[in-house]
Amino acid sequence: MRIDLHSHSSVSDGTLPPAEVVRSAAAAGLDVLALTDHDTVSGWAEAARAVPSGLTLVPGIELSCRQDTAGAEHGPRTYSVHMLGYLFDPAEPVLAAERDRLRDDRVHRARATVARLRELGADVTWEQVREIAAGGVVGRPHIARAMLESGVVKETDQAFTEQWIGAGGRAHISRYALDPVCAVALVRAAGGVCVLAHPRARRRGYLVEDHLIAALASAGLTGVEVDHPDHTAPDRAHLRELAGTLGLVPTGSSDDHGDLTGHRLGCETTSPADYEALISAAAGARARLHTG
Repeated sequence: MRIDLHSHSSVSDGTLPPAEVVRSAAAAGLDVLALTDHDTVSGWAEAARAVPSGLTLVPGIELSCRQDTAGAEHGPRTYSVHMLGYLFDPAEPVLAAERDRLRDDRVHRARATVARLRELGADVTWEQVREIAAGGVVGRPHIARAMLESGVVKETDQAFTEQWIGAGGRAHISRYALDPVCAVALVRAAGGVCVLAHPRARRRGYLVEDHLIAALASAGLTGVEVDHPDHTAPDRAHLRELAGTLGLVPTGSSDDHGDLTGHRLGCETTSPADYEALISAAAGARARLHTG
């Protein structure tokens, strides 16, 4: 079995509609795919209707989180943390309300970011960003694409720097985000399980230290994304050892965003045994899987 537990569609910051994502997964030879759009479940229904024969769809989400901590290794800092939630009840009211708040604040942040960019002389408009998002949850990648279209940057990666919209950048705007321990509790209360996404994607500004991963494990975290395209070999080895020590399920995923990441579904995968361990930890999980 080939299992990819992290992907995005155009309802957040991927470039393919949910139906195309699942069809692409089957074409890439996957047996299992999780759809994990940012802070929304609005792509689940379309993806479920389009699941091809032989593919199992795991409904999921990538929740935006932030952790302020004194730090055990590098002193006080703020962590940007992304939490993958799987197989939860989307109708659970508390988690649904948090999703709405996260989605709404993304719009406020995007508008403020565009305003800041214009103050800096970048010819980008809110209407342009909204058209690129095409009704999906607005994110910084949409703004980066607008910057590319307007000639502000020559490639989208240049937008995610201190010069522009990268963390600490001239046009970076903070937004509402969940405490990661709270996110784990919310997903578990809704019958699902959580996996910490790309904790060592250093190029993108993610570095979740070991002590925080241990705290999340104590709070009910089920797994940690070990094999990810942005993780180095030494980081993968360290995370795999840490997962074993903490009793966490190690997963592997492409974090595919369509055109933005080169259509890489299946470039990293989760073992069948680890997938089964993850599914078994979610209450009523098998009833929420969609099999073509």
